[in-house]
Amino acid sequence: MAEPLLIVFDVNETLSDMAPLGEVFAQTGAPRGLAKLWFATLLRDGFALTASGDNEAFAAIGKDALRALLEAEGVSGNLDTAVERVMAAMQNLSLHPDVPAGVRALAAAGHRLTTLTNGAAANTDRLLVAGGIRDKFELLLSVEDAPAWKPAKAAYLYAGASAGVDPSGMLLVAVHPWDIHGAARAGLQTAWINRTGARYPSYFRAPDITVAALTELPPALAA
Repeated sequence: MAEPLLIVFDVNETLSDMAPLGEVFAQTGAPRGLAKLWFATLLRDGFALTASGDNEAFAAIGKDALRALLEAEGVSGNLDTAVERVMAAMQNLSLHPDVPAGVRALAAAGHRLTTLTNGAAANTDRLLVAGGIRDKFELLLSVEDAPAWKPAKAAYLYAGASAGVDPSGMLLVAVHPWDIHGAARAGLQTAWINRTGARYPSYFRAPDITVAALTELPPALAA
């Protein structure tokens, strides 16, 4: 693979470790596993809005979806407080352990780094500052400023236009196969981080590179 001019990182779950959200849900009186269902529901509804031509804020969808799920679980107490607790936790996640070293190695190799999230850029900034790698990123982009959420083609083209790079000179890095597929359809090169040993869905376009940790990506690109 020719080395890309711009590496575009997904943020939620790709850079941030969302596992601690399970404990936050437990503190509200909900099952720990509801955290994964909530995030999947949030994405589903965001994608549905994107497919119908709308672009709603991640947090707005997240709050409404969360309240509905907590009500369905029969969670007692103040739901407003529970919702705010979860949303605050989403804004204060930590990086996966493999991320700082991987990011520094990619930057040292001369790659331009940016993020593109379906969430808020301010949350990305907090995450990277806390992890000590904010200075490695040229741009922190959000689909809130794009025509549509990922995996719509317009989202990836927005990132390229923001950095002045054609899709062929970009590499998307993500843990989500749907994100890999969308980026590939938009003409980007792709790298899938498979930290869990999951099977890649056959109905999505396969990634150009598969690694088990971000630290494996710099040598893979250099090979």
